[in-house]
Amino acid sequence: MHLVGSLRWIGNITLNSMRITEINIIPIKPVDGLIGFASVVLDNSLYLGSMGVYSRLDGTGYRITYPTKKIGGKDINIYHPINRDFGQEIEDAITGKARELFE
Repeated sequence: MHLVGSLRWIGNITLNSMRITEINIIPIKPVDGLIGFASVVLDNSLYLGSMGVYSRLDGTGYRITYPTKKIGGKDINIYHPINRDFGQEIEDAITGKARELFE
């Protein structure tokens, strides 16, 4: 039997919006602009960690990267936002916390 064939939906699941309920940043000794690692918790239910926090090259703030895993010669995304608005919300929350911590 094919695995997909054995899956079925029971009811409908609707997520209208997710809230960032926790943000943590662990500072590290800077390496090539990397200054820390961030994690967020969404709706007190989902932990997303190992996001890199970098200082921008022009000194105007911070940026984040999502974790990847090298498989063969290719980097594969472990997770990343699909929705641009929600991705921006995560980035704004983490960079805001980074400003509080580093400035």
